[in-house]
Amino acid sequence: MALENRVALGAAANDVRLGHGIGGDVKGFSRTIEIEEAANQNSTYVIGYVPASARIFGISRVSWDDLASTGSPTIRVGLFGEGGNVADDDDALTDSLDVATAAGSAGLIKDIANYGKKAWQLVSGQTAEPKRWLKIVATVNAAAVNTGGTLTVEVFFGLA
Repeated sequence: MALENRVALGAAANDVRLGHGIGGDVKGFSRTIEIEEAANQNSTYVIGYVPASARIFGISRVSWDDLASTGSPTIRVGLFGEGGNVADDDDALTDSLDVATAAGSAGLIKDIANYGKKAWQLVSGQTAEPKRWLKIVATVNAAAVNTGGTLTVEVFFGLA
């Protein structure tokens, strides 16, 4: 065992005070979309847009209805570029959300190590901030949906 005395990192390297940084300028939106009962695998749903420099918070969530009575569809949520030098990454935020067995919810960002990172840092292969908007897109994956239902995504982010 070891005694640790650490400081959580804020918007500035060592500054954990709230103010006009990441903790003081929270923005967000909630979007709901209906998925039809015959939605094929690879169907996509545009949820909204965030600036590439937005830090997406771990309180962001995805919620869904039971979307299949047979098969095993999943949902991925990714970030897509709006032209320019940003590659589309359909699972930049989360993947393999099981929407076939029951209604449920999960964190929008799958890996806790990615909480608070800038959106562009979550896009596979992106090495610099592209200074543009990124589109949040949900994709049906692994199988078709056969019962349909509601998908809701709540996104909270800071602009620091």
